[in-house]
Amino acid sequence: MRLPLSLAVGFMAACLPASPPDQSDIGLSNGKMRVCFDPANGGLREIGSPESLPAVTGGPPGLWKLAVVSSSGPGEITPAQARSFRSERLGKRGIKLIWSDFRAEDAGSLTVTCEVSLRPGEPASDWRLRADGLGTLRLQEVFYPILPAIARHPEERLAVPLWMGQLSRNPRHLLRGNRLQFDYPGLTSMQCMAWYAEGGPGLYLACDDARAYRKSFILEGGPDGQVGAWLSHLPESGSGQSCYALPYRVSVRLFQGDWFTAAEMYRAWAVRQAWAKKSRLRSGAVPGWARSTALWVWNRGRSGEVLPPAEILQEKLGLPVSVFWHWWHGCAYDAGFPEYLPPREGADSFKAALQGAHRNGVHALIYMNQRLWSMTAGSWKSEGAERFAVKNRKGEITPEVYNAFTRTPCASMCIHTAFWRSKYASLAEGALRELGADGIYMDQACSSLACYDPAHGHPAGGGTYWMEGFRKLSADIRRRLYPRKSALAGEGVGESWLPHLDLMLSLEVSRERYAGPDGWEPIPFFQAVYHPYVIQYGSYSSLTLPPYDNLWPPEFAPEEPLRLLDRKFSRQFFLEQARAFVWGQQLALANFLPDHLRERPEEIGYVLGLARLRHQAMKFLAQGTFLRPPQTDASEAEIDMSRLSIYAGQDGRLTAFRMRTPQVLAGAWRSPDGSIGIALASIADSPLEIRLTLDPAAHRLPHRGRLWRIDSAGRRYAGRFRRGDMALTVALPARGACMIEFEGDRRVK
Repeated sequence: MRLPLSLAVGFMAACLPASPPDQSDIGLSNGKMRVCFDPANGGLREIGSPESLPAVTGGPPGLWKLAVVSSSGPGEITPAQARSFRSERLGKRGIKLIWSDFRAEDAGSLTVTCEVSLRPGEPASDWRLRADGLGTLRLQEVFYPILPAIARHPEERLAVPLWMGQLSRNPRHLLRGNRLQFDYPGLTSMQCMAWYAEGGPGLYLACDDARAYRKSFILEGGPDGQVGAWLSHLPESGSGQSCYALPYRVSVRLFQGDWFTAAEMYRAWAVRQAWAKKSRLRSGAVPGWARSTALWVWNRGRSGEVLPPAEILQEKLGLPVSVFWHWWHGCAYDAGFPEYLPPREGADSFKAALQGAHRNGVHALIYMNQRLWSMTAGSWKSEGAERFAVKNRKGEITPEVYNAFTRTPCASMCIHTAFWRSKYASLAEGALRELGADGIYMDQACSSLACYDPAHGHPAGGGTYWMEGFRKLSADIRRRLYPRKSALAGEGVGESWLPHLDLMLSLEVSRERYAGPDGWEPIPFFQAVYHPYVIQYGSYSSLTLPPYDNLWPPEFAPEEPLRLLDRKFSRQFFLEQARAFVWGQQLALANFLPDHLRERPEEIGYVLGLARLRHQAMKFLAQGTFLRPPQTDASEAEIDMSRLSIYAGQDGRLTAFRMRTPQVLAGAWRSPDGSIGIALASIADSPLEIRLTLDPAAHRLPHRGRLWRIDSAGRRYAGRFRRGDMALTVALPARGACMIEFEGDRRVK
């Protein structure tokens, strides 16, 4: 797993708030939202609602900026360089802003036009941009709309769909003097972000791009705490383009609510798109063994270290267990890709072990990085791989280094090239058809890069070629394996990959293990939008120090790989498993050894209990729609947390810290039959009694009906409910979990 996040100081830090709007401003208002511009130059004055203070105020550097290459080299064009500005009305709720006659090299014929319109009866606006008369200018990047200053409020929050989703409870502090950039498609799994005050107003930015063009959501803070926001769009650049039109709308919206409100707004658009309608889970294309997996064992190494532990755990659980298998391959991890074949234990031993596991009902998803090629591997030179690698704007490869011991440089391969797709598909065919594995985990799949190599035949930089390349790659793998149904999984989550992947690895439930206390916490943003459309699985949740690849240098090997962690970190383990359960993921356990059944029975028992409970509540947790989590009066506790890399080495490099967290986690679900289910999981060491409060309208609860409790004792009647009184008290044993089901009376319309 890799989580690069761009963090830098940039050009918004010096922005100052604009003066208050006056009667001469160019204004738009629909009774729910107002947008005002300066009549002299088209600069943004403010965005807000008619009844409240502005949500955004304006100021330099202008509403937009173009990064271009002229005859003298790279440069930029801004509204301040225009000698002429005018505006035109577009009906009652729209405006066209037009800049021309630019004082910039090669820009004499350039005209930039922005259209802004308000949606009837909604606090929402749509923004478009067009650049005509580019002539010899080569457009490299478009920044639009630029919102210079987000209004301050108490208890501000920032929610971004960085893969599964992240929340900052103090974003202004996080951004002081810094920039955050969230790139899409890829680590940013959906095209939206939300900045809001807890219990107060919010600002929502989104795009309605159904083709997944490259773009970035950017926030930048000044030293005084001021924060600006804008979008960067990467055009399909090339010579001879006389015009550019943003191929989708940007939405700027005001709202009252929180991150879940933002998820609901995005979901209203997202589930109507082709990627949701054609998702493999929705269309029934996911292999049955993957759908029915109750627990994943994430072990590494030869077959004896991976398959027998899974078989033992499956016997203990009584439900299907599958393996998520790293380090089976013949090359060193993060150092020898893509020389995966033959397996490090030999093909015959590997195949025989898999056949035995299949007889016992255990299936294997094996690791194969989807885009890295080691630049020191023999095949890098012998196959001329350099020609097909991703190139930056300078036409050079940007090496990526992940292995902390060998420092091996790796190149990212361009998925648009038929060479790389054929290379990877043939490796997958060998691993699946010839060796008998059940699926491929395509590391770094839910990410994308901009490539500028003109020899690859795609537009330089922006465009939709990366997703089109992935579509062709996944189709080729499945064509080679037909009629066999093999699973393809990807690292992270991403809406654009829904039609192509059967499973998505979502490790943010264990975010603290790889990120530590960095000002962010995980939220189920992606689940709130797309849960019924893809299987999410995975967790770093482990009871041990990490393993060590015996193909790495022996001098860095720890004295005791897989040594049990201190018991004080057990509540972190419980928290990770509880998150996965209440957020609807397939559960996972990393670095499992059979001895853990005896040495850590409470921890293993907790995982097995949640897996059995999830199996009983599949209509909610596997097939249901994620609803707003209910309010609870659960107390918080401060627990010990660990941060530990796979590249721990001899000294362990374990960072310990403490974190406050609720002792009971809750999630709400609506099943396809209309029932409402509340998932509860306690991480407390003693029994608790908690009070749940549901919103009848938000959860669309029936007027009255029966309550059922599902737990380790099975499903049993728990009383009746009426919609008018939706406060419920639930007793949970120490580290207990249950589902509370609200089943409406069928005779009630």
